[in-house]
Amino acid sequence: MRSGLGEAELISRTVYPAVALHDEYELTETGRSLTVPLRALRRWAEDHCTTFPPHDGPVAISPAAGPGGGHHRRVELRQLSYVEAVARYGGFTRAAERLHVAQSAVSAQIRALETELGLALFARTTRRVALTPAGELFVARARRVLAEIDGARTEIHEITAVVSGRVSIGATAGLGPYDLPQALARFRDRFPGIALRLRSGAVTGLLGALDEGELDLVIGPVYADLPPRFDALPLTDEHLLLALPIGHALARSGRLTLGEARDEPFVSLPPGSGLRWILEDAARSAGFTPRVEFESTTSTGIRDLIAAGLGVGLLSKSVTDLAGGPAIAVRNLHPAPVHPPIGVMHSRERPLSAAAQSCRHHLVEVAGRGPEAAPPTEEPL
Repeated sequence: MRSGLGEAELISRTVYPAVALHDEYELTETGRSLTVPLRALRRWAEDHCTTFPPHDGPVAISPAAGPGGGHHRRVELRQLSYVEAVARYGGFTRAAERLHVAQSAVSAQIRALETELGLALFARTTRRVALTPAGELFVARARRVLAEIDGARTEIHEITAVVSGRVSIGATAGLGPYDLPQALARFRDRFPGIALRLRSGAVTGLLGALDEGELDLVIGPVYADLPPRFDALPLTDEHLLLALPIGHALARSGRLTLGEARDEPFVSLPPGSGLRWILEDAARSAGFTPRVEFESTTSTGIRDLIAAGLGVGLLSKSVTDLAGGPAIAVRNLHPAPVHPPIGVMHSRERPLSAAAQSCRHHLVEVAGRGPEAAPPTEEPL
């Protein structure tokens, strides 16, 4: 049997996997009949067909599309979504619940897709559902397709819906390495019809303004006890150091704990700020209450006061690394005070406008979490 039967068609019977390999099947090519063993048919199908008999029933064999013609059967977008959901949630029931469809619909569509592909994507048992090796390859490509479609929808939405509007943003003084001014400048260039409004403050006050509808978005530290009425997406991480005046005795000591600075005057942000809360919480864990003698509303102001010899304090690494500022000494602490991730928050109880949604999406992209991201530059807290 020569290779490449052209528009071959199975005419004698339907193929079942259980049939013995020595059985023969009749094919037609340009009007004449050929009788071939199943082994040869299977080899030809593997080289030339888009589908092959699955493990659970008959299927017609048709040649793959190519320069000489042929056709592909359509794979539906919902089938990709169903397969991805079953893989993600580990079962048909949970996938159907997440997709808000009947489990029977999910099962039927995936069965149809497996029949079309001619192989099983999932290994099913009474206890679990797992991807087959072929399923793992398929799901990886399906996720790329779905991601591209989501990206296209976002871009189309931006072009067609987000032509004007207003977005009110609140930001804390401590944003680590996240370059908010640059991010907002890029957003304004991208959407010149959207007006931006920015205000600063402590995170507790900004979240209150979010509750009252005065703000659309808040950018700041996302604490573990953030109330569930707020949604948050991460932007960047931060690391805290103990900042000291040049020549301070603690700057020359070995392994340093915060408790060793218990007798020192501290410099910090005002009460209610995230950095002040972190300082007081870390000091409480070390068995003392910090004596805050000087306050500043900015982290760069804290650095200036410490450089002048007026006290010690916690500063983010992004601030201590700034070039051009006054010289200070910095030390790692053991254990290190935990700084929560910096994120963008909004209220779940109040739908975001199209303009606010686009701004939130843009802020995440710029942070390096999206397809159009650029690496952030260092900025004072």
